[in-house]
Amino acid sequence: MPGRFLEISVNAPDILESLSFYESLGFLQVSTNDVWPYPYAVVTDGRIFLGLHQQSIASPTLTFVQANLASHVTKLHALGIVPDREHLNSDSFNELSFHDPNGQHIRLLEARTFSPPDIDATFSSSCGYFVEYGMPVRESGAARTFWEHLGFIAMEEISHPFSRISLTSDYLNLGLHRSRAIRHPMLVFEDVDMRERLAHLKERGITLSDEMPDSLDEHSNAIVLAPEGTRLLLMQAEMN
Repeated sequence: MPGRFLEISVNAPDILESLSFYESLGFLQVSTNDVWPYPYAVVTDGRIFLGLHQQSIASPTLTFVQANLASHVTKLHALGIVPDREHLNSDSFNELSFHDPNGQHIRLLEARTFSPPDIDATFSSSCGYFVEYGMPVRESGAARTFWEHLGFIAMEEISHPFSRISLTSDYLNLGLHRSRAIRHPMLVFEDVDMRERLAHLKERGITLSDEMPDSLDEHSNAIVLAPEGTRLLLMQAEMN
């Protein structure tokens, strides 16, 4: 593993607007540390953490915490991973970054930037249950191998409700979504009553988009676009 998952980091030019948006969806704000020299906030639904950075960063970035980061670099090199940025010394906050075969940006930090809150297991946002971070790919083989080398476990490819390979870990699940039309990563949420949830969101004036896999019914599934551009796929779950 690249370390313990910390957050999905996004560039939020207007951090107050983004923070207000996520709170309107039921996300909770988390207490952060004074690590970054710019406005920074974190929101969570209890399963996923979003880091809102009012700073020009690669967005979205998958951010992990790896203790003794400098000594971890040789392990990355052994996997054929060459960091595109290294900031490693004893006088500053250590970090490094690299990309997966499809261009997904990954960052490793030496320490946490916020304290995880104690949230009741039954808590959920208006979006439903967070399932995975979806990454659009044209060819999944190289990405699958890359993430397996980092410790993720790949499941068998499924075609319903759309073609994807899920990769699991203790703290974050990834989805390799086969697509030629969709180019942006998505935060994927599910609920058996998603049609109802979407109706409530629409009543509250939240815009719903149908820019999602063609096989998904637009009456029971939708994309919600956050102010900073993050895409949330709200998807109808099948009854067990």
